[in-house]
Amino acid sequence: MQSLQIVMVSLDRKKREAPNGEDYWMARDLQPILGYTDWRNFQGVIEKAKRACDGAGVNSKYHFVDTAKVIETGKGAKLERADCYLTRYACYLIAMNGESSKPEIATAQTYFAVQTRLQELSEQEKRIQLRERVKKGNKLLAGTARSAGVKRFALFNDAGYRGLYGMGLSDIKLRKRIPLKEDLLDRAGRAELAANEFRLTQTQQKLERERLQGKVRPYRLTKA
Repeated sequence: MQSLQIVMVSLDRKKREAPNGEDYWMARDLQPILGYTDWRNFQGVIEKAKRACDGAGVNSKYHFVDTAKVIETGKGAKLERADCYLTRYACYLIAMNGESSKPEIATAQTYFAVQTRLQELSEQEKRIQLRERVKKGNKLLAGTARSAGVKRFALFNDAGYRGLYGMGLSDIKLRKRIPLKEDLLDRAGRAELAANEFRLTQTQQKLERERLQGKVRPYRLTKA
């Protein structure tokens, strides 16, 4: 019987990293770690996990990507060997749908639940750090705008939102169903915050570079 530590070390060792930085596993690598000796039985667990994924309203095709590769047998014959790319969420669903009598399954459930939570905390921390940078960027832009002679910063900043979103701040909040008194960027995800940070820094650099005075228009992002 594999110990808790051995299973967790094995799962870590078989973890791979996609070009976008996301962790993934191969089903063939996961199979023996979870205590399955027969691929067909493990395929059945994978199919159950796919159905659970779709049932939760999540597209299983993103988390489970079927693949196959040709291998040579000892006699030189070539056989197609099925496999599957699995995200962390897919692995968690497989563990949750595996045979509960297997100690490896119970260990994997704990492992992927903990790792998923750690990932969520890491993403949350990154978002908080980015939000703080955007706050500082707003203050820095406001100061630069005042030095450039901008009298009505709210209108100036709203024009910047129009350049990024194609509409003013009030319309953005209306579309996103955000109360007018709430800060748009407190509801923004990391990608949206990053876009706004770019907007702020580019506008500030434009003001500093051109040393505009009086009525100025903020830098507008152009579509690629």
